[in-house]
Amino acid sequence: MADSKATSAVTLRTRKFMTNRLLARKQFVLEVIHPGRANVSKAELKERLAKAYEVKDPNTIFVFKYRLIRNGLATKVEKSRKQMKERKNRAKKIRGVKKTKAGDAKKK
Repeated sequence: MADSKATSAVTLRTRKFMTNRLLARKQFVLEVIHPGRANVSKAELKERLAKAYEVKDPNTIFVFKYRLIRNGLATKVEKSRKQMKERKNRAKKIRGVKKTKAGDAKKK
């Protein structure tokens, strides 16, 4: 009985609600009120938010900032150190707007 009472004691309050149409997502500041409880897990927060906002997949909810790679929804591009240095050095030789094109690899 103590466990069910502890889980029901968690209150989620949203502030600064904003619909970001560019990224097609809702953003807000979430206040978690949990008297008599040490903390609330991120998984539980995701679950409660998914239920409140009728989200199909709770993995699409980002509790703290927007982190695709950490949640496994995107893969990190591994660039080699040598490639980054070569790009930097190619861009150093050119000024202005053309610098971004110079950073790209040469076509063979």
